[in-house]
Amino acid sequence: MVIAVTANGADLEAPVDPRFGRAAALVVVDTDTGAVRALDNREASLAGHGAGIQAARLMADQKVHAVLTGHCGPNAWRALRAAGVRVYTGVTEGTVQDAVKAFQAGHLQEAAGADVQPHW
Repeated sequence: MVIAVTANGADLEAPVDPRFGRAAALVVVDTDTGAVRALDNREASLAGHGAGIQAARLMADQKVHAVLTGHCGPNAWRALRAAGVRVYTGVTEGTVQDAVKAFQAGHLQEAAGADVQPHW
């Protein structure tokens, strides 16, 4: 499974960023192969509006199956779900690796919807 974690850096030791659309980077991990790559999200993070939708498009383009993040607004959540990407919120502390391990252990719950207002 290919998952992405919102982060303040480009590797497994980077601290997670609780924001989806405005995270500096998205660290993509293939849980089957262990491959890790980072996607620069600065363009979306600097957007005045639509950062979450831009980041959601990036996830769809990269064939990500699930996103692990702290919070996700309604526009981003709808865009992710429309692309078939599952969303797991509540990831607000620790490193990317901590988030991946929590996901693999089944400690994260899939979000039923957005958990913050637009433009958070």
